[in-house]
Amino acid sequence: MKTSLYKPFILLGVFILLVGLACNASSGTPEAENIVSPTNESIATEQPTEPVQTEEAVSETGAVARLQDVKSAVVQIESQGTFIDPEFGLMMNSAGRGSGFIIDPSGIAVTNNHVVTGGALYKVWVQGEDEPRNARLLGVSECSDLAVIDIDGEGFPYLKLYEGPIDVGMDVYIAGFPLGDPEYTLTKGIISKAKADGNTSWASVDSVLEYDAESNPGNSGGPVVNTDGEVVAVHYASNSSADQAFGISRDVAASVVEQLRQGENVDTIGVNGQAVTSEDGSFSGIWVSSVQSGSPADDTGVLPGDIITLLENLVIASDGTMAEYCDVLRSHQPEDPLSIQVLRLASDEWLEGDLNGQALEVTGSAGIAGGEDSSSGGETTTESGDVVNPNASQSGENYYYTEFDGSMDSWTYFLQSGRDEGFTAETANSKFRVEINEENTWIYFTYNDYIYTDTRIDTVVENLGRNTNNVSLICRLSDDGWYEFNVYNSGEYDILWYDALVKGDYVTLYSGGSTAINTGKAVNQYTAICSGDQLTLGINGEDVRTISHKDLKDGLVGLGVSSFNVLPIIVEADNFIVSVP
Repeated sequence: MKTSLYKPFILLGVFILLVGLACNASSGTPEAENIVSPTNESIATEQPTEPVQTEEAVSETGAVARLQDVKSAVVQIESQGTFIDPEFGLMMNSAGRGSGFIIDPSGIAVTNNHVVTGGALYKVWVQGEDEPRNARLLGVSECSDLAVIDIDGEGFPYLKLYEGPIDVGMDVYIAGFPLGDPEYTLTKGIISKAKADGNTSWASVDSVLEYDAESNPGNSGGPVVNTDGEVVAVHYASNSSADQAFGISRDVAASVVEQLRQGENVDTIGVNGQAVTSEDGSFSGIWVSSVQSGSPADDTGVLPGDIITLLENLVIASDGTMAEYCDVLRSHQPEDPLSIQVLRLASDEWLEGDLNGQALEVTGSAGIAGGEDSSSGGETTTESGDVVNPNASQSGENYYYTEFDGSMDSWTYFLQSGRDEGFTAETANSKFRVEINEENTWIYFTYNDYIYTDTRIDTVVENLGRNTNNVSLICRLSDDGWYEFNVYNSGEYDILWYDALVKGDYVTLYSGGSTAINTGKAVNQYTAICSGDQLTLGINGEDVRTISHKDLKDGLVGLGVSSFNVLPIIVEADNFIVSVP
């Protein structure tokens, strides 16, 4: 079985998704504080102009009592997870950083939903500590863009909510860790609008403050405080072109946070979603980047990469924001059944079902993924010379065949170890050549156009470098992990399972050696068969080992190359074939 995945823009033709509202920055609408990977860029801290206060830094209860000591309760949060991005496709083990702040000495902290949503694990850096602490997610609100986490430990300084009136012209400060930098910053501004528009492509907030304090990606989730260090808002967005920044007002945040810290999700179905719309406005929906395990969306069968187009028979995201989606959620109880329609680009299908009710079922073909060639049941040849047959069903029929004669637009890569600068990869002379010039570099190349269930993968690879590398074939790569068939040109092999959900590490299913491997600088044909719960490694036409494992059902396929302690590593792949086993 094979279903198309990724490249939604190519498949839909004119369907150009407007992710976020960055393109409308000049209009005064907030744009998302992007979650960015750690950088070494440092942002200078703006020093407050108020005279130094004489109060004690922390009150007897542990609450911060002056502006200068807000930093003791502000934390940097790193969320790691796997997502399907509407622009970049599958992003495995992606890490991003934002800010947050502690509101209770037990380690209860507030941040944005978009900082932590979809994360598999969380690391939190507390002021004055070099090593991160773990944290547990207590509750999220998709629509209010708020989340509450519980940081390991006790006895933390914490921030209090400001209880006075919030007025235009009031001095405020954004505290946090912009651009993923570990250095704390504090920037000053004034409130310019007390009730700004809170509708964005990722949230729909009822009460938002607008202020002119400087902010950058990474400030998301940090506190907006007054001159006494009390929380006025939770920072969540900015419009850098207009020197505008936006925070979720204390008036909204206080009640939502109280529910979240009790373990209750608010206005949430369990997706990491963002509003998308076509260029002409004829199509809109909520793109699902990830799904929370055990949530209503998960129980109904919503998958990453889906687009939710109808909720309770209402067209959603028609204005490019989450407003309509959130209005529906706020009009019902969390346990109410809600009808849902989904466009699944991965299989070119429409599905319908009910949140808190009937699971999604296919209602028809979307008719956007292929045209005449893909529906004819035969092979087609792409512009790059690859042969593709979406409907292959008989043993030996090719799903995909490439001799690397053209571009590799359908392929991406990720590193499990090493740096981008440590390798090069290119196609030349009908070969895919990988050179690794740094030790302990493990790189995987995945073919991203289709998801496969039962497959046979074949490739012919020549080793041109040293005798301490391995070549890998990958099957069933997904959010849950993958199966990996490693062949070392020293004569050994492994069959591995990468358990992304529980261990976050490799599990050896079998390890051994074979005289079928041509060692040293030689050419080998490698075969990996993933059929049902049977995993078979073949080398030069000989089945050397078959084992059983039933955890992973389907996913992407790919090719890997790894270096260890001897360099350089140079390998050339002649072809890559995916067929029906």
